[in-house]
Amino acid sequence: MTGADGAGRFPDPREAPGEEPLAYGGDLEPDTLLDAYTHGIFPWPDEGGRLWWWSPDPRAILPLDGFHVSRSLRRTLRSGRFRCTEDAAFTQVVRSCAERPEGTWIVPALARAFQRMHELGHAHSVEVWDADGRLVGGLYGLAIGGAFMAESMFHRADDASKVALWHLTERLRTRGFALLDVQMPTDHLGSLGAITVSREAYLGLLDGALRASPISDIM
Repeated sequence: MTGADGAGRFPDPREAPGEEPLAYGGDLEPDTLLDAYTHGIFPWPDEGGRLWWWSPDPRAILPLDGFHVSRSLRRTLRSGRFRCTEDAAFTQVVRSCAERPEGTWIVPALARAFQRMHELGHAHSVEVWDADGRLVGGLYGLAIGGAFMAESMFHRADDASKVALWHLTERLRTRGFALLDVQMPTDHLGSLGAITVSREAYLGLLDGALRASPISDIM
């Protein structure tokens, strides 16, 4: 793995450019992923399979008490159109998140790595099902201490991914989690209450969340 100063498994993210990769190369073994995420770093391979590691500045987070429920989403939640589960279809959720016509960073090696993290109890999914039992939305990510790092989400029905994210925030909030990291800011996430913080501020929040002891496991 090559980085800014070549010292240790990863360079110090505080010394990295905000809009460029921190490092490249290395592997996706569980110890490597845990080391990366606990230091505010995440993998983002290109479609050719080359492995890049990022710690963007600014960083997007979703405050657990700040999820914005619009009127239309509130109607959806009250309608009973969808049913949510946790860790019921992890593999299918990751596969669905990777099915993007514009291309994806969820290359097979990354999908396999997160499957292994799921088997070890670190990675989790939320599934959204319609009344006919079809998987129509979901998300997945990594839980360490009191921090959840959301990786990706998908939808095949209106509001399904929003319902998945709402369900996740409710579970994290009631279980004593301290941080929901959504990595990169987007207009969609912003409409749901996501905000950006400096990398320095994010690393401070992450440190506190890793030291936190949730009331119970996320799932």
